[in-house]
Amino acid sequence: MQDDSLVEYGFRRAIITITAILCALLEIVDSTIVNVALNEMKGNLGATLSEVGWVITAYAIGNVIIVPMTSWLSQQFGRRNYFAASIVIFTIFSFLCGNATNIWELVFFRLCQGIGGGALLVTSQTIITESYPIEKRSMAQAIYGLGVIIGPTLGPPLGGYIVDNYSWPYIFYINIPLGIIATLLTIQFVKSPRYAEKRKASDVDWLGIGLLAAFVGSLQYILERGHEDDWFESQVIVYCTITAVVGFILFIWRELTFKYPIVELRVLKNGNLRVGTIMSFILGFGLYGSTFIVPLYTQSILGWTALQSGALMIPAALTTAFMMPIIGKLLTKGAKQQVLVALGLFIFFVYSFWGYKILTPDTGKDAFFWMLIVRGCGLGLLFIPITSLSLSTLKGPEIGQGAAFTGMMRQLGGSFGIAAITTFIANRSMLYRSDLVEKLDVNSLDVQQRVAGLKASFMAKGLSPDVALQSAYKMLDYSVTKQATVLSYMDVFLYLGIAFLVCIPFVLLVKNKKGGEKIDLSEAMH
Repeated sequence: MQDDSLVEYGFRRAIITITAILCALLEIVDSTIVNVALNEMKGNLGATLSEVGWVITAYAIGNVIIVPMTSWLSQQFGRRNYFAASIVIFTIFSFLCGNATNIWELVFFRLCQGIGGGALLVTSQTIITESYPIEKRSMAQAIYGLGVIIGPTLGPPLGGYIVDNYSWPYIFYINIPLGIIATLLTIQFVKSPRYAEKRKASDVDWLGIGLLAAFVGSLQYILERGHEDDWFESQVIVYCTITAVVGFILFIWRELTFKYPIVELRVLKNGNLRVGTIMSFILGFGLYGSTFIVPLYTQSILGWTALQSGALMIPAALTTAFMMPIIGKLLTKGAKQQVLVALGLFIFFVYSFWGYKILTPDTGKDAFFWMLIVRGCGLGLLFIPITSLSLSTLKGPEIGQGAAFTGMMRQLGGSFGIAAITTFIANRSMLYRSDLVEKLDVNSLDVQQRVAGLKASFMAKGLSPDVALQSAYKMLDYSVTKQATVLSYMDVFLYLGIAFLVCIPFVLLVKNKKGGEKIDLSEAMH
């Protein structure tokens, strides 16, 4: 059923909005929910830590490969069919993931689940956007933004709850009933747009698809595994780097010369989209990086459970949720996106600097509360304006293509962020540790008293003097390591903050639309 007007009203619109947000949430929650269950999977499937990391890597690779192709695939098969097929693929592989018997089976199923899931995000954005009349579109974006921001935050507490009370396969089974409902609603209510013609099989850019998969897949692999495998010490990473570079160059050549490219690179001639694409990368870096670092810190240093550290992030997500409609209104009234984005970056700097100030080996729960609320405000100011800024001067089908770029860059920014942060923390901890150890002088009275005190407390627990002394040294070693790690976390916050601050002048240089007319946000989000 193809309709010229995709705008819906009343009950149908509500149903379509719910379906699309449900799908976007399924996709996003699934990328973070697994983090909490890695230990259980490791035990059950008899895998090592680095093998289990593949469960996250494979999903990210599947996502990143498919996202740039979504606009083309929707044209090829009709949006409704493609969206429904994606949900079905996602649901079937969720079931298979829960039934996996060894780690590599699970990794393969996660890759396929990611390929199904990548479409859910971008396509659901397009569907929501086009179901609303132009004047209400910024609200539509705000509604979609809620899903995207709250998703990563919901994952860990939900995963923690499921793993604590059931077993890890249930984090995948939970998708099955939701997937079935979403599929039925999609087939019943979603319409396909008219302006898409199909291509014959001979016109399809098969080489482009292959090069894209090789280039993006290798890049994602390098980012996810680099730290574990010690970057260029590993042969696989060297080969992947070569593949990524060569694949990238050939891919660009192919897309610019082929008649029907799979990714329309010419859209990047648009200056605002170029800036927006870079900003999306930074947003991904900040959004996923900081969503990753706070729970990591509370769990590894403060010893919280997954449920506690997940719950800590909820107020911040609600703040963002509260900000979204307000920002949507401001933009519809004609507020300048550059100013909002600059303000958001500044607030992010405040949050990072605050984090830098309050981290200690025993920071209390209350210390994080306002800091994370500030982060919530910053994200709200960044998300919609960046997207609408990138796409404000594009028209028609270019919008979907532009949106695929910003979406892909946000994903890649997140992977870059997490890879950079893990490597940075590991290297800085080593530096700080050796620095602190040098300061511990055996002849110093303080050190001797501390060791004697620890030894006495261990002996009071019934250990023999020599074992107690050993334990005292171990205890001292542990607290040095912990202090070193805390110092490196502080550095991460400080440098992230400085990075955001540096971006502000560049954002303010972006030129406005001529005539200063209001922006139609709909187009912004696809």
